[in-house]
Amino acid sequence: MDRVVIIANRLPVTAHFNGDQLSVEPSSGGLASGLRGPHGQSEGLWIGWPGDLPRLSAGQQRALEARLDELRSVPVYLTRREVKSFYEDVANAILWPIFHDRLDQLPTQLGGWDDFRAVNARFARAAAERHEPGDLTWVHDYQLVLVPGMLRELVPDARIGFFLHIPFPSDDLLDVLPWREELLRGMLGADLVGFHTFSYLRHFCDAVRGLLGLDAELDGVSYEGRRVRFGVYPMGVDAADWAARGQDPCVLAEADRIKSEGHETRLVVGIDRLDYTKGLLGRLLAFQRFLERSPELRDSVRLIQVTVPSREKVEAYAGLRRRIDELVGRINSTYATATSEPIHRRHTSLSPHEISALYRAADVMLVTPLRDGMNLVAKEFVATRVDDDGVLILSKFAGAASELGQALIVNPYDVGEVAAALTSALTMPREERRSRMQSMRRRVAAYDVHRWAASFLDDLREHAKGAAVKATSADAGPALTRLVARLREGRRFLVILDYDGTLVPFADTPAEAIPDADLLALVRRLADRPETRVHIVSGRSRDTLTRWFGDLPVGLHAEHGLASRPDPDGDWIEARTLSRDWMLRLRPILDHFVATTPGTFVEEKPASIAWHYRRAAANPYATRFVESQARELRVLIESMAASLPVEMLPGNMVVEARTRGVSKRNILPRLLCDTSGAEVIVAMGDDQTDEELFAALPDGSITVRIGEGATRALYRLPDPASARHVLASLLD
Repeated sequence: MDRVVIIANRLPVTAHFNGDQLSVEPSSGGLASGLRGPHGQSEGLWIGWPGDLPRLSAGQQRALEARLDELRSVPVYLTRREVKSFYEDVANAILWPIFHDRLDQLPTQLGGWDDFRAVNARFARAAAERHEPGDLTWVHDYQLVLVPGMLRELVPDARIGFFLHIPFPSDDLLDVLPWREELLRGMLGADLVGFHTFSYLRHFCDAVRGLLGLDAELDGVSYEGRRVRFGVYPMGVDAADWAARGQDPCVLAEADRIKSEGHETRLVVGIDRLDYTKGLLGRLLAFQRFLERSPELRDSVRLIQVTVPSREKVEAYAGLRRRIDELVGRINSTYATATSEPIHRRHTSLSPHEISALYRAADVMLVTPLRDGMNLVAKEFVATRVDDDGVLILSKFAGAASELGQALIVNPYDVGEVAAALTSALTMPREERRSRMQSMRRRVAAYDVHRWAASFLDDLREHAKGAAVKATSADAGPALTRLVARLREGRRFLVILDYDGTLVPFADTPAEAIPDADLLALVRRLADRPETRVHIVSGRSRDTLTRWFGDLPVGLHAEHGLASRPDPDGDWIEARTLSRDWMLRLRPILDHFVATTPGTFVEEKPASIAWHYRRAAANPYATRFVESQARELRVLIESMAASLPVEMLPGNMVVEARTRGVSKRNILPRLLCDTSGAEVIVAMGDDQTDEELFAALPDGSITVRIGEGATRALYRLPDPASARHVLASLLD
């Protein structure tokens, strides 16, 4: 198993010294729980800050590092000044509010980035010093956003993943940050960048396109000779652990005690870290509105609001606590009765058993952040409710809302809507509560934190195999020499060739890229070569390929493999019957972009539809506008792809959508059934459709990428002229 190296702001343990007596206790957070398995099973490392341990003696430091070494943990020590600048002044005072759409919380001056960069560099160096070939390195969260890029510079062939545990903001919010481009490039140092939800991923793509000018798609981007993949990985909780606590007799006894504390019969619970993103003031106002609207329920409903201390040295947080206490006091003084007080406020940290007891006691759980990356409290509550009871009221701006659709989803800015949801939750019939909770519990149990970690690491492991470029344009000469030498070792060949960008240069319009006489002569001589089979596979239509190559003894495969004529004397065979209904929906959109972007046009094929903008982009005065139009069109098509059988097709100066499932790789079963072990397979192509073909070829195949872009091909050539030179070498 690959060794997993985790880099996070904090270690998964908490260390304390009582004199020279060291105690090290495991952390109970969601990240520590989720990564404990990969960390232990792979005998990996965990690199992080050990916490505030001032003035350690040499003996204490040796004792600490010896104990951490046993736990395969590597400390990165920070001074208090560094913690303040890196963690408090930048990560929490600048990045946190920008990423959570709270520009009103920004300081008047944005500084400290040099210290932030220096601390990130220290984490990267710690990882580089301990790197071993084959490691999977997983960097976590916004505090270490520069580490992937820094580690890539130190260890170019490292396999690096990065996961962002908070939201990613829209590009206009990120534009506030003076160091936005450095931040993005830091994240792109990874092979795989993960987010909780699709909307955060879309924001990241928009930022990469708009701020870096890269042609990012929702699944990734080509960057500095690598393919960086993007993905959505909603984090879960240790559902089995929370469910076990939900049945613990001690927890159930404590839940009964909580319920019996007051005269009330119904209990509403909120548990949040003290933070302005959690919507606490709005939640209290909503509860006040509920009490106003439902006077008959005032004696029977109580809210227990727990706030866990957080960043208490920061004035914004201390001020928030004061405002919460004042509001609770006003509400209680207004609505308290002789037998009850509506809000019970607790400002303290709780153990998992205490939290579980509150979850089991709650009739309603209020989770109403103004913005939250995921919010694991919602999932913990659901996992704990093994009795299939209780109602979850959940903010639409929490990442968990995209998974827990059976909760009562609310807008936390709408006090009236939250108050109405409270009434609905408290009056909901038992069977409806049970049905909603069972559905959510199945989701939380199936997609727990262990599955989250395993799916990310599996994707990182798989993607990193082909992410690195095998050869670059700079070494095209040596690559050409090696490729020709290898081809001359073979005798029997199966040659699979793309057309546009591979055999001929790109033209302003598809009609202009007709094969010249030299190319036709080369293909004919190649097809006439003894024990050589030649197939051309292209996105072109079958009519076009027939007109250009129909008289040659070669196999033809049109529309990215939808239609094939493998036998020169045979008929065209369609791989599947397609519905073109989706094209009717897309065509008006593409026509609109033609109308608003002079020099562009639409090409319609049986399996795809494409908007070509090469000629328009050639105008230096229009380039930026045209590229912006292309990005906007991609986003529109990608947003429609969820409801249509369509997928985006990366291309050169073209935005193309094709029927999902159509791929050049689909031609291989027919071609390979006639292949013997002595036949050398040669495949050439220039874009992502050809990468799909390369990935499906048997080991030992000779794959050649023409032009720029990340590739899994064994060789790279700079242009179609080089490709023709290689093919001609087979005739020597």
